[in-house]
Amino acid sequence: MDLGIRGRIAVVTGGDSGMGFVSAQYLLREGVKVVLSDVKEDELRRAAAELAELGPVEACQADLSSEAGALKLRDFADAAFDAKPSILVNAAGVTGATGDFLEIDDAGWLSTIQADLMAAVRVARAFLPGMRAQKWGRIVFFTSEDAVQPYVEELPYCAAKAGLMNLAKGLSKAYGADGVLVNSVAPAFVATPMTDAMMEKRAKELGVSFDEAVESFLDEKRPGIVARRRGRPEEVAAAVAFLCSEQASFITGENLRVDGGAVMTMAA
Repeated sequence: MDLGIRGRIAVVTGGDSGMGFVSAQYLLREGVKVVLSDVKEDELRRAAAELAELGPVEACQADLSSEAGALKLRDFADAAFDAKPSILVNAAGVTGATGDFLEIDDAGWLSTIQADLMAAVRVARAFLPGMRAQKWGRIVFFTSEDAVQPYVEELPYCAAKAGLMNLAKGLSKAYGADGVLVNSVAPAFVATPMTDAMMEKRAKELGVSFDEAVESFLDEKRPGIVARRRGRPEEVAAAVAFLCSEQASFITGENLRVDGGAVMTMAA
């Protein structure tokens, strides 16, 4: 299927590994030029060098916890290929503060919200004007199953992702008439460095192997995942690429689950 986005420019945040990295791969294979962004310079450069085998890639280290970081990324991206980006994939995010609700302080809540909600607000605000000027744009936010199915030990993350899903819906209403389509994808328990770390910690705590930790986590924490495995980044990236495409030109304000059935409801 031709996605109809060859020659367009995309910005992918959180692109040095995991689902952001693979989403950049998929876009490059469709002929899109990519500006890759993340916080850690060395890992970002390594990722960009690997992706450059597929097509034009430029890397910009940016900390999106501040407005200055978002503006730095915007200015870099505008200049990278001598045109304004028309695709934004916001994959940046962290698990953030976890534990008993009564033991998570304001600092834990605020740092999680900064990374998982406000960073997305900042980059959307930075890149939306350029998309409106072109009368064509695609924004894809990474939410999570946690946005609609909260887990008690991850409430700051859950709340931030719920806010992000609402932001996507609101922006879709505000700028759809300008040709800017805004959607989100909601992965669940995908094999990434983030869930690797979670499972390594679980294996150590339980005194079991990594694979046994994954299996017990599925049984105890994610009974809705009918495939009985972690998802693959490629499965999420395919959904992202589709939502960025001309083929998705009548889809906006949606939260597309890529969760193996993890969310055990019909609600959004």
